[in-house]
Amino acid sequence: MKVGFFVGCNTAFNRPDLEAAVRRVMPGVGIELDDLAGQSCCPTWATMPSIDTDGWCAVSARNLCLAEEKGLDLVTVCGSCYGSLSETRHRMAEDHGLKDRVNEILAAAGRTYRGTAAVFQAVYLLHRELGPDGIARAVHMRLNGLTVAVQPGCHSLWPSEIYPLGEADPFHPVVLREMCEALGAAAPSYSRLTDCCGMGGMRSTDMEKSFALAAVKLRSMREEIRPDLIVTGCSSCLIQLDTCQGPLQQKGVIDFEIPVLHYMQLLALCLGAAPEEVTGLARTDVGKIVGRIRRDVNA
Repeated sequence: MKVGFFVGCNTAFNRPDLEAAVRRVMPGVGIELDDLAGQSCCPTWATMPSIDTDGWCAVSARNLCLAEEKGLDLVTVCGSCYGSLSETRHRMAEDHGLKDRVNEILAAAGRTYRGTAAVFQAVYLLHRELGPDGIARAVHMRLNGLTVAVQPGCHSLWPSEIYPLGEADPFHPVVLREMCEALGAAAPSYSRLTDCCGMGGMRSTDMEKSFALAAVKLRSMREEIRPDLIVTGCSSCLIQLDTCQGPLQQKGVIDFEIPVLHYMQLLALCLGAAPEEVTGLARTDVGKIVGRIRRDVNA
């Protein structure tokens, strides 16, 4: 299988270790990546979608065209990219006038949007193509004995009619839990599992409120399931939950730390990737998790 890898701004500029993890994982499980040369911002919600629907959809459609022209679908690890690209597809499928206006804009760049490329969030692509059993067979190292708290991310779940390639029931998401269990971890539910992490526009405009929302989620995880690790399906959630805990500790809001990794980073580790390559920018201390994985495989 070959797919176009839509990296996204957050991943490329803030967490290139996550990008490295994707580039380690996908070939390792038999999925070839195409870099879609010339890709731009998705564009994310707080920019063009806020002020210019036609412009937003044109920029997004241009990215989709890069995959269409090669007969490929797209995969991304960023919830905002997944959401923006998916909603563009949905809007133009529902509104042919919008599609026509977008194609008038794209004509200046010699492109035409057709709507043939699907958009996948990476965890869900792996779940569809390999399933938990395939992932379990692929890995060299396992998470036996570890408990993880999963964070699927808002834009992997809602609006469900726009994101059809994910959960059967977005209010009770199971895919990320199943994929973590495939690695040997326990992934119990907790009451705030579907809560927003507070990233995105909220963090950009009011960091205190953003971190307060994250603190509620972190305390829910801690009190209800006492996880060894938080596993996200979204690069924005990864950045938020990884970087908010230090400031929250300094202010006395929380007195604990839970390491945070994106699922693709975790899977890369279980496939034998070098930790410094695929987790090197983590703010929370993921060293104990890495040591646990390596210790178990060498036991």
